Amino acid sequence: MNIPELYEIYQQYPSVQTDTRKLQKGDLFFALRGPNFNANAFAEAAIANGAAYAIIDDAAYAHIAGAILVDDTLQTLQQLALFHRNQLSIPFIAITGSNGKTTTKELTHAVLSCAYKTYTTAGNLNNHIGVPLTILSIKKDAEMAIIEMGANHPGEIAGYCSYALPTHGLITNCGKAHLEGFGSFEGVKKAKGELYDHLRENNGTAFVMRDYDYLRTMSRGIPHIVAYGSADHQAVKEPVSPASFPEPELTGEALQDKAYLQVIVNKGLTRERLIRSRLVGAYNLPNILAALTIGKYFQVDEEKMIQALEDYTPSNNRSQLIKKDGYTIILDAYNANPSSMRAAIENFQQIEAENKMLVLGAMAELGADSLEEHQRIIDLIRGYPWKEVILVGGDFVKLNPPFRTFNNAAEAGKWLKAQSFGNAYLLIKGSRSAGMEKTLEGLF
Repeated sequence: MNIPELYEIYQQYPSVQTDTRKLQKGDLFFALRGPNFNANAFAEAAIANGAAYAIIDDAAYAHIAGAILVDDTLQTLQQLALFHRNQLSIPFIAITGSNGKTTTKELTHAVLSCAYKTYTTAGNLNNHIGVPLTILSIKKDAEMAIIEMGANHPGEIAGYCSYALPTHGLITNCGKAHLEGFGSFEGVKKAKGELYDHLRENNGTAFVMRDYDYLRTMSRGIPHIVAYGSADHQAVKEPVSPASFPEPELTGEALQDKAYLQVIVNKGLTRERLIRSRLVGAYNLPNILAALTIGKYFQVDEEKMIQALEDYTPSNNRSQLIKKDGYTIILDAYNANPSSMRAAIENFQQIEAENKMLVLGAMAELGADSLEEHQRIIDLIRGYPWKEVILVGGDFVKLNPPFRTFNNAAEAGKWLKAQSFGNAYLLIKGSRSAGMEKTLEGLF
C-alpha cells in the first residue's frame, strides 16, 4: 500500500497509536520494532481491542484481518506524517535546545492559544516517534503548530525537519547535554544547528536569543531573524553590528530573590510590564521572553499573552514549588545536565532563605566527560554555604565528595525525614534516570 492510499485510510481514522495500552477504538495502530521488542506480535490484540487497522512490517502477521503490511512501519509513520504536513499551510514552529525546550514550548503554546487554534507536542514526545505522532495529531482546524524536537546524536534534528518542514524555529540554547552522543559542545551546536540549516535553506524565520554569541553566529544567513534578549544585552561577549544581527524586538529582566520568577519586560510591549510567573528560577527568563517574542510576532493581544504566562503552572517535576510540613521545595527533577545544574544551583544560592539544602542526583549521558563534569558541580557547591548537601548516585558517589551521599533518591528522602529539619528550603534536581522525585516519597 502506498502513502496516498494509506492517507485516505488515515483521513477516516485520524488517530494514530503505537502503544496498545493507550489504544482507543478506531485508532490506527503502528506496530514498531525496537532492539528488545517487536510490536507486530500485538497487532492481532490491537485489532481485537478496537483498532481500525494495524500497520505491520512482519509478513508473519499479514494474515490478520485488518493488518496492512508495509516495508518498514517507522518509515511509513514518518512518510505519512510528511504527507499530512504537506496538506497544512500554517506556521510550523520547531523548538529545540539543550535546556528549556519543553517549558518554552508550553509557554509558547499558552500564548499562541490565546488567538489561534494551536496544536503542539504532548508532554515531551519529541523523538523520531513522537514528532511524526505530533504531526499526525494536528486536525484540519489548526492555525498554528508547535513541534518540540529533542536529540541525542547528530542528524536527528535534520531528520525531523525533513518531515515536519518547520517554517519558523527557535533554539533555546546549546549546553553540555548528551555529550555521550554528540561528543563535545561543538557537536551539540552542530546538531542543534541543523534546525537553523533547514530554516536557512527554506526561507524560514528564526527567533534568536541575542545574549548568546554562539546563536548569533550559528544563525547567520537565515533570511528572517527576530531577536530577543535580556535587558542587559550590552553584556554580550562580542560586539554586534546592526547590519549583521538585528536589535532585539523584546527585552526583559528577572527580579532576583523571589521564590517565583517575576519578569520586567522593558522593551517590545506597549509599556513596561511586570509578569508574575509560577515558574521557579531566573534561568526561565529566556523561556518567557521567547514565548512573548513569538506571540508578539504573530500579533497576539498583549494583555492575553501576559495573563496566559501568569496562569501557566509547570508540572511533571519541572520547576515546581512545593510547600509541605515546613519544607519549601524546588522540584526540578525531570532532567539535568551540567548547564542546567549549574544554573539551578546559582539561582538557588541567590534566593534569600534560611536553611537552604541541596539534594542533587547524578547527571546522565555525559560520556567520557562525566566524572570531570560532576567534579565541577561539586567544586561549585563548595563555593557557597549550605545547611546540608546531599548527592545521589552515579558519578557523584564515585568521586567521594565532602558531602553526604546516597545510592538512590528514596534513601535520601528517608534520611531527610529522620532528621526532622522542619523549616528548610530544598532544591531537588537530577537527571531523569536518578528519579529524584522519589526523595519526596521518602520525606513525606
